[in-house]
Amino acid sequence: MDFGMLRILLVDNLMIRRYGNLRMGPGRKLMCGAIRNDWRLCEFSDRDMARLLAPMGIRSWGGRIANRKLLLTAKNFRPDVVLLGHCDYITNDTLFAIRAALPEVKMAHFNVDPIWQESTWRQIADRMESCDGLFITTAGPGLRNWCSGRNAVAYMPNPSDPSMEHGDNSTKTVFERDLFYAANPRKGDPRLDFLKELRPRIDGRLKADFFGIDTPSIWGAKYEDVLSTSKMSLNLNRKEGDKWYSSDRIAHLMGYGILTYQSSRNQMQRFFSDEETVYFDGPGDLAEKILWYNDNDDARIRVARAGRKRYHELFNGARVLKFMVETLYGIDYSEPYEWAEEVYR
Repeated sequence: MDFGMLRILLVDNLMIRRYGNLRMGPGRKLMCGAIRNDWRLCEFSDRDMARLLAPMGIRSWGGRIANRKLLLTAKNFRPDVVLLGHCDYITNDTLFAIRAALPEVKMAHFNVDPIWQESTWRQIADRMESCDGLFITTAGPGLRNWCSGRNAVAYMPNPSDPSMEHGDNSTKTVFERDLFYAANPRKGDPRLDFLKELRPRIDGRLKADFFGIDTPSIWGAKYEDVLSTSKMSLNLNRKEGDKWYSSDRIAHLMGYGILTYQSSRNQMQRFFSDEETVYFDGPGDLAEKILWYNDNDDARIRVARAGRKRYHELFNGARVLKFMVETLYGIDYSEPYEWAEEVYR
């Protein structure tokens, strides 16, 4: 297989109907990675097509038509690899039809949601038989649950891309805020309890914004504005302790050169030392570290700069996508990927 001539069809929710109010999602970073690898790329936004093609606005009909159009797209484009993100409209029957039309095609599903959610579990399990590879942003032996005997199931890092995480706050000393956190927690989310313990320890001692909690959630260019004007940020997950799991927020924060605080329980020490990110053990420990780094800017700059460099080196979308393709084809890896132990067959 000549990877220099690789053709990739990426199927994901590309949010065309948001009219530029986009999320910095992994799908777009894998698209950027394909281009940076000099691979031919075709994009198919399943949700947008389902809505566009829906007769009288009936989405179920639009979904059926979108499946037919995806099959047509595959026949016209003739990809070597089909990558599927969170494509709820796309059925396995359509993927089987693509394979019948293109017997040599490789197919993979990537999923960036926490695997302890029942909906995530079902979504991954649904692709077991139709896909040659399943790539998941949580590591651990539990990945074997989705091995079918003919597929590969592997950990994938949350990718970054220099066109999205393009800023470098480690070069700055003037900010609109010292600390921010952005999320969309619902009632019962343990992050809310964590913040209730944290905030009294730091309130009044620095400028902090908590988007989606005190103020409305932010998306698109507004979110990017906050990234570029923040000194430090929290990377809190709904559940801490799963091996190497993090929301894709971690790529935005570390990739922007923002000093990033994250739980010591997520085991990211494998990739990042405490010279590249700040680990905490609880609200009290976190508060102490936030206040210390806020008062010691040289140390903040040093850690943020090292973290940004390390994240883009290890987890850039071109490298992550190359790992995914090499795993799909079952060939020897072209380089020593730091997470390659987490591949199950």
